[in-house]
Amino acid sequence: QVQLVESGGGLVQPGGSLRLSCAASGFTLEHYAIGWFRQAPGEERKGVSCAGSRDSNGSIWYTDSVKGRFTMSRENAKNTVYLQMNNLKPEDTAVYYCAARDANWCNYYGMDYWGEGTRVTVSS
Repeated sequence: QVQLVESGGGLVQPGGSLRLSCAASGFTLEHYAIGWFRQAPGEERKGVSCAGSRDSNGSIWYTDSVKGRFTMSRENAKNTVYLQMNNLKPEDTAVYYCAARDANWCNYYGMDYWGEGTRVTVSS
């Protein structure tokens, strides 16, 4: 059964850190482009980062608002992708989703598999 499961969300104070995990089953993440997306209350879901597949030379993209604060990484042995989030801000509050695409790069409208999301709340 093909599945993506996110974990690691929670409540954190501004300036704090969280590490989100996205564990895959039923397919090998290494061969897929992986994206992190988020949906804030009352807003549309938007892209946060994308890591290209093994054939993309390790390229990673970040949306401007998270550059320098978020880092995406893969652990192929665990078939898992991470999103390390540092210096979190209230505007980072959202439900975070990971998604996989059987291609070299992400495409919001063409992701093959989606997780159910994990909630991140940044508040004092």
